[in-house]
Amino acid sequence: MNTAQQLRVGIVGAGHFGRFHALKSASNPAEQLVALYDPDPARAAVVATEARCGIATNYENLLEQVDAVIIAAPAEYHFPLTSQALRAGRHVLVEKPIAATLDEAHALAELAAQTGKTLQVGHLLRYSAEHRAITERIRAPLYIEATRIAPYKPRGTDVSVILDLMIHDLDLVLAIVDSPIGEIDALGAAVSSAHEDIANARVRFENGCVATITASRISLKTERRMRLFSQDGYLSADFVERKLSFIGRERGMPLPGTGGFRREAISWKDHDNLAAEHEAFAASCLHGAPVLVDAQAGIRALDAAIRVTDSIQRSRQIMELSGLIPTPPES
Repeated sequence: MNTAQQLRVGIVGAGHFGRFHALKSASNPAEQLVALYDPDPARAAVVATEARCGIATNYENLLEQVDAVIIAAPAEYHFPLTSQALRAGRHVLVEKPIAATLDEAHALAELAAQTGKTLQVGHLLRYSAEHRAITERIRAPLYIEATRIAPYKPRGTDVSVILDLMIHDLDLVLAIVDSPIGEIDALGAAVSSAHEDIANARVRFENGCVATITASRISLKTERRMRLFSQDGYLSADFVERKLSFIGRERGMPLPGTGGFRREAISWKDHDNLAAEHEAFAASCLHGAPVLVDAQAGIRALDAAIRVTDSIQRSRQIMELSGLIPTPPES
């Protein structure tokens, strides 16, 4: 536990998410943004000027100056950067996925336990008001449908849409459903990049709950929705509009002619998920508060994403053998 009033923070990566993290850290009273590091000095200078912080000459130099690092680098670098920081006695908030492989993820979990340092994974939806509202109203879901689609952007195409977008909803579903995954049936296609750009997964849990999750980064519009039903009622959440609608028997205004059902409508126009994530990280590092999205949560989400990817590969093999899609030429 740190008795200091502020957490000295360094940012690794000055790209899209690194910039957002730098700005949130700079505005968080519990954090002191000391410096950032990026292999591109020009990019680092732009973000450092905007966030009013220093620039580290290398990663080792950054670690020397701070109590904690926020890692917003490509997924392939998550393990080496996070492990080096933990060994140096620094707390870490690493963007999702926790690592590129399960072996790396398990190694990071063990290292965090050995060092006693906070290791938080950046699954942002866990800090949304909608997530809290969902878990308060749907206690044992029977079926979940999640959609996360967006127009094409080159950013993020170093990994598949499963690790880029779908993993957010996989993590959220795993946090809602209190059961191990039984089986996964998935389809996907690489359209604009070398990895899957669109994917659909049907996840059946051992308790019988089923979740259907769709992710796309080649759509014409942005849509982030989740629908759930259970014995408690039906819930629809819009993560873009930050609105939630729940139909049940205990909350909201009566719906005439429905046999006693009620409708509750909630909206959050001023909730900042990233700011909430930073507040939680600082509280864990400074005061020992429980880590909401810890290494084990990151491992479960990564494991589910890998199982989705494996299922997509099996489906592709079946379609190639049937002639539904062409077999790729041998290299």
